[in-house]
Amino acid sequence: MGKIAFDSDKYIKMQSEKIMERVNRFNNKLYLEFGGKLFDDYHASRVLPGFEPDMKVKMLTSLKEKVEIIIAINAHDIERSKKRGDLNITYDQDVLRLIDAFRNIDLFVGSVVITQYVSLPVVDNFKKQLERMNIPVYLHYAIEGYPNNIDLIVSDEGYGKNDYVQTQRPLVVVTAPGPGSGKMAVCLSQLYHEYKRHNIAGYAKFETFPIFNLSLSHPINLAYEAATTDLDDVNMIDPFHLEKYNIATVNYNRDVEIFPVLARILHQITGDDVYYSPTDMGVNMIGYCIKDDDLARKSGCDEIIRRYYQIQVDHRLALTDDNSLNKILAIMNKAGITTNDRPVVSAAIEKGIQTNGPAVAIQLDDGHIEVGKNSPLLGAASAAILNTLKYLCNIPDGTMLLSPNIIEPVQELKVQYLGNNNPRLHVDEVLIALTISAQLNPAAYQAISALPKLKNAQLHSTVILSTVDSDTLRKLGVMVTCEPKYQTKKLYHPHK
Repeated sequence: MGKIAFDSDKYIKMQSEKIMERVNRFNNKLYLEFGGKLFDDYHASRVLPGFEPDMKVKMLTSLKEKVEIIIAINAHDIERSKKRGDLNITYDQDVLRLIDAFRNIDLFVGSVVITQYVSLPVVDNFKKQLERMNIPVYLHYAIEGYPNNIDLIVSDEGYGKNDYVQTQRPLVVVTAPGPGSGKMAVCLSQLYHEYKRHNIAGYAKFETFPIFNLSLSHPINLAYEAATTDLDDVNMIDPFHLEKYNIATVNYNRDVEIFPVLARILHQITGDDVYYSPTDMGVNMIGYCIKDDDLARKSGCDEIIRRYYQIQVDHRLALTDDNSLNKILAIMNKAGITTNDRPVVSAAIEKGIQTNGPAVAIQLDDGHIEVGKNSPLLGAASAAILNTLKYLCNIPDGTMLLSPNIIEPVQELKVQYLGNNNPRLHVDEVLIALTISAQLNPAAYQAISALPKLKNAQLHSTVILSTVDSDTLRKLGVMVTCEPKYQTKKLYHPHK
């Protein structure tokens, strides 16, 4: 296991206590808007070694008897089949996935809210699908002039037209498949209905990043900006908190911009000044649980460089614009880093120059770097993986993990029967062949047993990897970057 920058036990204790403190403040009823990913937060786990991808869910399970989940989904996202980029599934599919995931860890999903509801066949069919699964569905509607027409919003013609979501537990977590789903509006609508029923309730917000008690220039906060270049998010000092308390805290532009409106809505609903700043609204304790700041800073810088390469590749594929490219370059400058700070980059490039072809370098936790190049049998990534497994198992370089008489029939299958142009074995094909060889080859068996040690290894390729290679490497926990160029000058690249 690599070095740890984050104290997960401390986090679960502090975070759960902070949330329950806020629940108690509002007479045992809190609507908690949960920003970011509850499951699979790989960004957090990369920038804070020791923060597990499902850490926030683990924290909630410590409160599971008090927690109820509401999942919000925007009707327009259902209509246009909006997809989660990381999972490549539509938002409505992700709602079902989230419900299953919550239930698998014994967290209670109370209902689904369809926000900005309009009666369209695809929306109504999804509603029927949920109801036939015995999942309560509530409808919320678009409000003209939202969020600035406060008199209309906080009225029977605004929030009052929305369904009141029946909830059973004191802590109601409102989450969603992605941004723009209407989580905040669901929370505030519920507050309006609670106060109409003479029930005291509260609202709070949970965002993992930026971390309010780290500086603007801290690499962890800069890494958040690097991760959101497409959203135009910018970290900034919370001016409301600074004015009220004379304490500098970090928030981001969208929360700061909406706060005056949000504060007025809360005041109109409750008759009180509930919060004085965006920072006041938050319940995030993550910054207090960093135990190795030097490692956290390094991990943040590493993530910025990885994001730089991802944006470079996306720009090459016309998936992002010049603005994102300029922003990530500015963030690199703020952090005072270059691609030379990622050792596998120079190692891969040097190998590529030596061999006059594609090359891949892999760096392990101990700093050791292995390289691989294209050969008639293997792609560069596959070769680098095999070389790294040999190093991890102390297997001599001359030892053959896969013999040609195993690789060649696979190549024949690929080219002659499956229609692939590239005969070289991809990483997944190599691993399957290695697993088969392990039955008779002790070295191959030893190599397969070492696969978990590849987690958190750093990898750089001198060309854009195929989708199948990059997906397999990420499943192994390898952190991948690529130069923004293809192996060939062809216009069509099937990524196979």
